[in-house]
Amino acid sequence: MSYFVTGATGFIGRYLMQNLVKREGTIYVLIREQSLDKLPKLREELGVDESRVVGIAGDLTQPCLGISGEDIAKLKGSIKHFFHLAAIYDLSADEESQVQANMEGTKGAVKAAEAMAAGCFHHTSSIAAAGMYRGVFREDMFEEAENLDDPYLRTKHDSEGYVRKKCKVPYRIYRPAMVVGHSETGEMDKIDGPYYFFTMIKKLRQLLPPWAPVVGIEGGRFNMVPVDYVVNAMDFLAHKDDLDGRCFHLIDQTHYQVGEVVNMFARAGHAPQMTMRVDTRMFGFVPPFVRQTLSTLPPVKRMMNTVLNDLGIPQEVMKFTKYFTKFDDREARAELEGSGIECPNLEDYAWKLWDYWERNMDPDLFIDRSLEGRVGEKVVVVTGATSGIGKATALKLAESGAKIVLAARTVEKLDETKAQIEELGGQAFPYSVDISDIADCDRFAQKVLEDFGHVDVLVNNAGRSIRRSINLSYDRFHDFERTMQLNYFGALRLIMNFLPGMEERKSGHIINISSIGTLTLPARFSAYVASKSALDAFSRCAASEYSDCNVHFTTINMPLVRTPMIAPTKIYEHVPTISPEEAAEMVCDAIIHRQKRIATKLGVFGQVIHALTPKFAEIVINTGFRMFPDSAAAKGDTSKEKSAPQVSPEQMAFAYLMRGIHW
Repeated sequence: MSYFVTGATGFIGRYLMQNLVKREGTIYVLIREQSLDKLPKLREELGVDESRVVGIAGDLTQPCLGISGEDIAKLKGSIKHFFHLAAIYDLSADEESQVQANMEGTKGAVKAAEAMAAGCFHHTSSIAAAGMYRGVFREDMFEEAENLDDPYLRTKHDSEGYVRKKCKVPYRIYRPAMVVGHSETGEMDKIDGPYYFFTMIKKLRQLLPPWAPVVGIEGGRFNMVPVDYVVNAMDFLAHKDDLDGRCFHLIDQTHYQVGEVVNMFARAGHAPQMTMRVDTRMFGFVPPFVRQTLSTLPPVKRMMNTVLNDLGIPQEVMKFTKYFTKFDDREARAELEGSGIECPNLEDYAWKLWDYWERNMDPDLFIDRSLEGRVGEKVVVVTGATSGIGKATALKLAESGAKIVLAARTVEKLDETKAQIEELGGQAFPYSVDISDIADCDRFAQKVLEDFGHVDVLVNNAGRSIRRSINLSYDRFHDFERTMQLNYFGALRLIMNFLPGMEERKSGHIINISSIGTLTLPARFSAYVASKSALDAFSRCAASEYSDCNVHFTTINMPLVRTPMIAPTKIYEHVPTISPEEAAEMVCDAIIHRQKRIATKLGVFGQVIHALTPKFAEIVINTGFRMFPDSAAAKGDTSKEKSAPQVSPEQMAFAYLMRGIHW
């Protein structure tokens, strides 16, 4: 007994081959000339030699599968079972590809089976052959299929119809439901069907705890079967006598609604579940032409496309959330009775599908999220690059292969930082610039663009902080002007110089080093916090304008960092801070993940408290204000503060409780 198999290296085919090699006979597999090198691997997986699995060169899109006359003659009369599995099982594939693979491929397979005088032609169809039929679709139904507008549904229906009407050798038809991974191992070969919703589930898990209730939508029915059930059933039914001319549904008797499926996999992934699901049929009262008009409006389409693209869900998949067909498989179950072959409960193996996807198929696994992948050979401008956060950031990025443009005022320090970077094997290009001088910002930016042509990443780090109570600032308006000039206007001027090139190239990232103070609003930092808040607000507005240009804006609300900028305030020697290197890690994280905002948990908590209970937040901040004194320098007397003042236990406890906040 010999077999001929198309699609033997495909997902279903590989598993069917594992069953067939347990039987006697040679297995001939259709394979393209350029893919012949796959045969040794297939044989190795199956544990057989070239005498058991023989490759036949051909092409699915050619007449008679492109098999040579010599091979046809050699196989004629020897093929007992011809399995046709090769097809496109992809809801999002383009129409031409589906016609070629599903329709033309089936025609070629039928002609080849006839030329070989095969004993039986086993056609792998799909429940999609029923179209979007409203009601119960039985195994003996075919012409009753309706709503075949989608190319996937239509080509699956037409290819099965060709077998029914044109095949001159005995045939059997198998209609599996949506095939998912192996029920024992979870193995799957591609993202399809319910897997399209896994990214959404993962994002929910990252945003919310598992117990959080989520409102979702309810849709049509999903019927899924694991690949092992499909191949075991096909193998058994193919070798059973007196079944020619019949069709068998290989399905799960339970037809799950979309919401049930999503919740099942949400439980498997420890993500929040849709506690309340709104059935889309509730909106049936809206006239179809109104729904169609709304869905085609450019703003609506763009918003929907953005959301779906972010979740990795093809638009074509959404129409199947309204798939309400139910399938009857009583004939298949009757013939399988006593074989021990039955479809397992999805609830029992859903976690295995999720686990395999998360470990092997999650699209995030294939994105280069290394720092080297983001900045290698990229032009990165770092302001304030000769000390503190800026220098630590420049060193880390240079080690990762970036071309670092060092921007600072002092030439000697620039040369020193450049030498350190070159010792690490990095590239550094020093530019002396005063960011508080608008004209100098323009000169610097134009020179960088002349030298490099563009900027990939701008790190606005240069800044000035002033710790002084407002009642000590009545005659120091220049404090507010100088702080705003450097922290806001200087940074903004660089953004406005580099942004046009980023927009034109549709690529760029602007990172603004802000402060935890814009979230917690500490006392004594009114000038500093106001300037950083202005830059924060600008970034949020700009991010919305450049969202579709692949230009990203990130605000980092830094906690208190141990840098030369805070050195004049001696009390900071006794309060918890982070190091410049730790701050640089936050910048690197921003470059890798491109978040809109990076903040400490305490910073976010402070923002929430200010929003929900502003009076309570005010009292807490005032307590700190009265507990910590102004520095001698803030009072205008630098001669008295040569060393750090004594810090009381109460001050120390308060500072540690409010770790990272400026006091």
